[in-house]
Amino acid sequence: MGRWKNVLCMVLLLSLVFGIAGKYETTAYASELTNDSIKKKEQEINKAQQEKKALQSGLTDVKALKKELEASKANLANYVAELDGKLTVIQNKINELKVTITEKEEQIVEKTAELEEAIRVQQEQYDAMRTRIKFMYEKGDTLYIELLFNARSFSDMLNKADYIEMLSAYDRKMLDEYVAYAEYVALCKEGLEEERDVLKEAKLSVEKEEASLNEMIKEKEQEIYKVSTDIQGQEAAIREYEADIAAQNETIAALEAAVAEERKKLAEEQRPKYDGGMFTWPAPSYTRISDEYGNRMHPTLKVQKFHNGLDMAAPGGSPILAAYNGKVVAADYSSSMGNYIMIDHGSGLYTIYMHASALYVSKGKEVAKGEKIAAVGSTGRSTGNHLHFGVRLNGNYVNPRNYFG
Repeated sequence: MGRWKNVLCMVLLLSLVFGIAGKYETTAYASELTNDSIKKKEQEINKAQQEKKALQSGLTDVKALKKELEASKANLANYVAELDGKLTVIQNKINELKVTITEKEEQIVEKTAELEEAIRVQQEQYDAMRTRIKFMYEKGDTLYIELLFNARSFSDMLNKADYIEMLSAYDRKMLDEYVAYAEYVALCKEGLEEERDVLKEAKLSVEKEEASLNEMIKEKEQEIYKVSTDIQGQEAAIREYEADIAAQNETIAALEAAVAEERKKLAEEQRPKYDGGMFTWPAPSYTRISDEYGNRMHPTLKVQKFHNGLDMAAPGGSPILAAYNGKVVAADYSSSMGNYIMIDHGSGLYTIYMHASALYVSKGKEVAKGEKIAAVGSTGRSTGNHLHFGVRLNGNYVNPRNYFG
């Protein structure tokens, strides 16, 4: 009977090693570390599945947004401001998704290393069990008989019987740990695939959100063109445009006056001075200059108007850099300029950055030349992603090109 019991144990071990056995439940002999690792992997897989569902359900509903905005179309300024708020929400989603993509790519690298290590350990277990099985096959029952017959006393025989029981327990422990670790390796593989699925879903979500963003920008562009090209409303549109520019100038002049007042309180030696250095290009990802500084035919009003800056067409979300060292005197929103920043460089020199999708600095911050301060967008009276870059000297707009090397 004892021999058949040992044979049965051998068959079980061999079937496991060669992949014939089914999935066994781990017993109390299984490594606690492995059991804890299995639970942790199961939790990670569940979390990844939840993340994937959240990505699928969190996409922007463009149709619903357009319906919400319909009532505000009667007043273009209100419509632009409200739509820009929606654009900001979508852009924030895109930024969050891009952070998720970066995190997932890092996690996939870590989980790939975990899987490789798990496979290495599993191979070591396999090799150890194969050696043990070979030894048991060659020795069979003779090992246990030799141990018992070589006992020097009844007490020694009992000790050897305990040793035989320990060997049997060790074999059972090896089997249980191998089964548990095989399950852990399978979960590592499953977890890695789930993380890859989340990464794929996040990238797909970015594409969809960017498409939604562009659709909303196009919707605003069409509405601006519609108002601007309406024959009956042409004069009103021109007056509104001029009022917008006047409002811009009034806002900027007020900011300049506030800065001037603040400077009066400073000693002469403390006042910031522009040292005459050349500016860095504020939109490094620009593709072209869509509008130069100076008189030009307005793109929607179709009349000659003065353009007080350079329009740099660039991808939405691409960086906007501070052209030179200075202090941020405004980081705000207006329905005309959209999200904008104004920087004081000293000696009456200011730079202005309009239509941003996001602002990364606030009023009062000291910035360095080339520092990222915002992201390109199409907020305010804008008909496409671009940076409107303006330069003012002693209260008047000047040609920005004079300050580039």
